[in-house]
Amino acid sequence: MGTRYGFAGSVAEIGRAVKAREAKMVARLRELVEAESPSGDKRAVDGAARMVARWCRKMGGKVVVHRQKEFGDLLEVRFGAHAKGVKPILVLGHLDTVWAKGTLKAMPWRERGGRIYGPGVYDMKAGVVMALGAIASLLELGALGVPVTLLLVSEEEMGSPVSRRVTEKIAKRCRAVFVMEPGQGARGAYKTARKGVGSYKLEVRGVAAHSGVDFARGHSAVVELARLLVKVAGMTDVRRGMTFNPGVVGGGTQSNVVAAEAWADVDVRIVKARDAARVEKLLRGLKCEDKACKLTVTGGMNRPPMERSAGTAALFRRARKIAAEMGFELQEAATGGGSDGNFTAALGVPTLDGMGAVGDGAHAAHEHVVRRSLVERAALLAVMIAQA
Repeated sequence: MGTRYGFAGSVAEIGRAVKAREAKMVARLRELVEAESPSGDKRAVDGAARMVARWCRKMGGKVVVHRQKEFGDLLEVRFGAHAKGVKPILVLGHLDTVWAKGTLKAMPWRERGGRIYGPGVYDMKAGVVMALGAIASLLELGALGVPVTLLLVSEEEMGSPVSRRVTEKIAKRCRAVFVMEPGQGARGAYKTARKGVGSYKLEVRGVAAHSGVDFARGHSAVVELARLLVKVAGMTDVRRGMTFNPGVVGGGTQSNVVAAEAWADVDVRIVKARDAARVEKLLRGLKCEDKACKLTVTGGMNRPPMERSAGTAALFRRARKIAAEMGFELQEAATGGGSDGNFTAALGVPTLDGMGAVGDGAHAAHEHVVRRSLVERAALLAVMIAQA
């Protein structure tokens, strides 16, 4: 059956088509989860990408692989006729996980009590499989409302150092972005706002000395860093949504040596893009009290905030209306975590995030998805695409 652009087929029809694919979706999810793909293992992530690419080719997708040297390759797949003047929908996700190879031994795939467990199942391999299920169902019905580009990156969990450029380039050509990260909370709320994320490093160089023989000659980098971290902690403004967290610190060599070096990694979160300049000014303006010590500040904002724009709000209203027709209430939420949706939203492209599975335990040993959510949310995604 040919594709019917502008198709506004019934929610029930699309829901039945997705439901019929449930067993295949779960089988593919197991294959993908058991293809462990930690961010730093290029070979492993590439293996997962090849697996998904095979599935996409069988669906008639046009596969484009963006080769990478250090990280895994990026997978772009185009479905439908990408005609000039017709802006596609971008369905965005990632194939990498935070889990090291071999984690399956301690966290094997298993189904229990309506839940599916396994490393990366929630964040976000279920979202990948749901996207494929939704697109396949629409192709089967001839109901792909607009052309769709599926982009799966390889290093999102590491801050998307190589994929950001590709993501932004593709997103600029799209009418909207649907991010298949997991939903928020027990009810799987869609995410309409995310905090921006920054990563800074403070490095202090002091003067080493023997703590017993030449204590007065020393200038402790550790002590100086401690003073600085008190100042950094004081920069937090919870009401403004701006937080500074010195999460990792180190320094010194021995307890009987006045430390010559000390360092701290500081995580920064902001709600508004305008606060990025304020963060820079505050951290770059830090000074050592001990003039014999020297401070170096490196790093910066990695992800701009995803602010709740009018375009994103309109997408959510449409999704909520469709969900109500499907028989459930869809909620929205803001979150402090970042995703690649931060990049696309900052470009001004309407972006709806958290469209993946309902579950819990991202980056934790109890990571799982609620099985019934796979069909429910994949059907919602399919209708959103069909009626775009």
